[in-house]
Amino acid sequence: MAAPLILSDLYIYPVKSLGGIRVTEAVVEARGLRHDRRWLIVDERNQFMTQRQTAEMALLKVLPAYNGFLLTHTGRPELLPLYVPFEATPERTLFVTIWDDMVFAWRGTPAADAWLTDALGRVCRLVYMSDMVMRGTDGGAVAGNVSFADAYPFLVIGESSLQELNARLAQPVPMDRFRPNLVFSGGTPYEEETWRDFHIGGLPFQGVRPCGRCVVTTIDQETAQKSAEPLRTLATYRTQGNKVMFGQNATGPSTGVLRLGDELTVRSHLA
Repeated sequence: MAAPLILSDLYIYPVKSLGGIRVTEAVVEARGLRHDRRWLIVDERNQFMTQRQTAEMALLKVLPAYNGFLLTHTGRPELLPLYVPFEATPERTLFVTIWDDMVFAWRGTPAADAWLTDALGRVCRLVYMSDMVMRGTDGGAVAGNVSFADAYPFLVIGESSLQELNARLAQPVPMDRFRPNLVFSGGTPYEEETWRDFHIGGLPFQGVRPCGRCVVTTIDQETAQKSAEPLRTLATYRTQGNKVMFGQNATGPSTGVLRLGDELTVRSHLA
């Protein structure tokens, strides 16, 4: 009998394109895990910023704190940690652009804007997506709402998929290169990309399509240095169309709680 599939890691990313926080349990909401990618860094034109163009964002670390999180800069010890609450207030608002969407956002504090501007060496603002904002998923057969995540509420990756990739690399890469929310043990490499209906701890999820990967996977999250890997190797055997795939995009229920150790059961597969 095959070993069961078990939820082995669970991550939230409070600020889009910054590091994640590993949690032992997480509340599931309509647009993803609670507190996941509800904050966004934008430039002076209110355009979203990510590591794709600003690799040094990898040096901004996210640490858990009471009712919020701390931002630190690994290369700037003189820059005192910045406390950010999980939720903002609607005292100041503006419209921001993320991909093809223009969405209404609440401003963070002037202190947060100043800290990020200093840390990244360019004018930045920190903005928050409230529950009132509706931003749809990126098409596909399953519709729903999403936070400031690229396209879908959840990204699922199996440990065996990373192990299989690392067996092909001269220098193994950690899971943080791929920014999953849900990591599971057991199963075979890349099987998650075939799932359609699956349950985690009894909660229903639906796989939408494999995740096309970008240059963020080539950025060392400790040093912000870029290399060709692992994208170069993945491209030799994980290319579909013009995209390199790793992990499965998914939607989930509007309520519930996930916990480490929850069992995954697959009900159906994508055609």
